[in-house]
Amino acid sequence: MKQRTGSRFAAACSPLAFMPLTGCATRGAPSFALFGAYFPFWLLSSVTGIAGAVVAHRVFVATGWVRAVPYQLSVCTAIGVVVGVLVWLSGTGQL
Repeated sequence: MKQRTGSRFAAACSPLAFMPLTGCATRGAPSFALFGAYFPFWLLSSVTGIAGAVVAHRVFVATGWVRAVPYQLSVCTAIGVVVGVLVWLSGTGQL
């Protein structure tokens, strides 16, 4: 029997569908031991990012930049995201 070209193409491309899943590792999520329990590393990164945003806002208030910098919420949120991502990247060894 003659096989259709489309089915050969689908059979050849089916392994390509699973290529995005190659980043999934079996070793688990990055975590750290704190008081005998394992906490996910993203939790530490997010708390550090929130602290970075609060510190940035306090610096803006203390130096008087509040009147000069527009969109305070967006700027402090962006600073918090940058701090959180830097903590994540440095903590997972990707920086």
